[in-house]
Amino acid sequence: MLSFLLTAAPLASLVYASFEGNLNYHSPSRRHEGLGIDVSKVAKRSLIKRAAPWDAAQLNFTHGVASGDPYPDSVILWTRIAPSLEHDRSNVTVSGNVPFYNHETEKYIKASPNPVCVEYRIGTDANLSAIVDHGTAYTTSDIDFTVKVEAKNLTPFAQYYYQFTVCGSSNQSPLGRTKTSPDHDDDVSKVGLAVFSCSNYPNGYFNAFGNAARKDNVDFFVHLGDYIYESAKGKLGTDPRATNPSREIITLYDYRTRIGQYRSDLDLRLAHQNFAWIPTWDDHEVANNGYRDGFSNMNNTEQSFLKYGGVSVDSRKMNAVRAYFEWMPIRQVDMDDNLRIWRSFKMGKLFDLIMLDTRNYDRSITTLNWNNDYIEDLKDDAARSLMGSPQENWFYRQLSESHERGATWRIVGNQIIFSRMNNSAVYSNWLNADQWDGYTSNRNRTLHHLYSNEIPNTAFLAGDSHANWVSDLVWLDETPYDQETGVGAVGVEFAGTAVSSSGYGSGRSIANSSDRSAALVSDNRELQWAEGYYRGYYELHISPDELNAQYYGSPSVASRNAFDISLANFTVKAGANHLERMNGTIVAADGHVESGALQRGPTIPTNLTLNTITGTWNVTGFEQMFIQYA
Repeated sequence: MLSFLLTAAPLASLVYASFEGNLNYHSPSRRHEGLGIDVSKVAKRSLIKRAAPWDAAQLNFTHGVASGDPYPDSVILWTRIAPSLEHDRSNVTVSGNVPFYNHETEKYIKASPNPVCVEYRIGTDANLSAIVDHGTAYTTSDIDFTVKVEAKNLTPFAQYYYQFTVCGSSNQSPLGRTKTSPDHDDDVSKVGLAVFSCSNYPNGYFNAFGNAARKDNVDFFVHLGDYIYESAKGKLGTDPRATNPSREIITLYDYRTRIGQYRSDLDLRLAHQNFAWIPTWDDHEVANNGYRDGFSNMNNTEQSFLKYGGVSVDSRKMNAVRAYFEWMPIRQVDMDDNLRIWRSFKMGKLFDLIMLDTRNYDRSITTLNWNNDYIEDLKDDAARSLMGSPQENWFYRQLSESHERGATWRIVGNQIIFSRMNNSAVYSNWLNADQWDGYTSNRNRTLHHLYSNEIPNTAFLAGDSHANWVSDLVWLDETPYDQETGVGAVGVEFAGTAVSSSGYGSGRSIANSSDRSAALVSDNRELQWAEGYYRGYYELHISPDELNAQYYGSPSVASRNAFDISLANFTVKAGANHLERMNGTIVAADGHVESGALQRGPTIPTNLTLNTITGTWNVTGFEQMFIQYA
């Protein structure tokens, strides 16, 4: 008996440590441990039931590999190793007077006792002949068979390759490639970011991800949110991109299933496999037009609670956050709230990347369809905040500390359009109060901080709008601004179109869409380019001397294709705080843009596309932008 105990004790310690190494058992919040999974109970369940690990032949790496949140000496690695594509239906949020995600085996939920053991290796070459870190981790149905580990002992701004293997077998994941960030004091000559938002699975294929990955021109991928959508569309078994589940998602099972379906897109999988990602969420990772107390179609009322089968706003948020944390290669940060995702990355002395959450953390009420007139009346209220007080003050500190430490640039990743935007040319109401326009005091506080502290070289990045916008960053009516020269601006804003979601150019010809863009540019003097026809992404190339933004579009997302079209290029010189001009004209590629409208300069459509697989150029046109449904 003694010998058994001596043998079992080291085994228990080993199992416990390997479970702990999988970050997905932890809470998304370091200050809310109750939102994590009780690892000791999961390990005990496996030992008591004498649960043998799964046979390696029964397991598959169902969704490839991913990496993200790069630090100078570490990076997050992710995979899913499971006996099935299906997600465990018993793994729903427990109810009653039970701690969040308590896993006492059969007492509250049925959970598989069978653990899956994987080993991971990361090295400096594709053959993994020079290993710099390795380890073992377990996963179970409790966390949807996902694995998330932190690879350590890495050097700054270096490329690495990594792979997962089922323990004791030859069952291996695809080979992944990743990269660490520069150390905070490194002199870095150039960093490239590819920026994405709004990838809507039933609307079309994620060609933008594949094109950017194959071109391999950048260091990191940044996603500004709407990685998934919660709504349902199409009929499973009939429509090739019909949503699964075939209903609006609410439960933990629903969110896991939907995000798993999105990760089945081959171009998205390719992008995750080859680049370290830095993502934040928008509203649709939970539900449309989210704010602190609800969404456009759900709120904290008894009627809403009954309509959604006894699921509250808070429970739905936690279901979504738990699935996001399990599936996305992100770290925990020192969270003071279970919904915190805002964080920052120091990219050498070159720039600080400040990632915000202007949606879910502590956002004041937004437009919910039934209250739009009310929100329009409230938009200038001093108490309104997109971020909540803790995040807002953290944001201003980040801007100041970045400037004080001598970083050349401040790049702000947020979800929604920051600049004032008169939308009369494309919508019935000039005001989109779901953007910063609906929170003008919050915007004014931000602009005041930038102007009064003389913080230069700030660039806002935005998604959400499903269109391209490039603006000088201006405090209109408060500071002088010369539209022709850009003097008086405090920075720039680069907002990108959707990967596949529809926008104001949907269903229109390229020419008609460009006419609407021209009207938008005419109505907004700080807006230097607008474009609404193409789906796509942009690259931001950052050096000590300048920012260069290069916009790309996919001519159609109705089919999976590798065509990439250059839409426009823009430059910002360090210290200028506005878009580069020459004789009053915005400096764009060859002085013109492919689509949309410039404040000053021509639009010359060519339909000249790059095939990112073959590397060849051709004139390519498509009749249909999006997938059509009956």
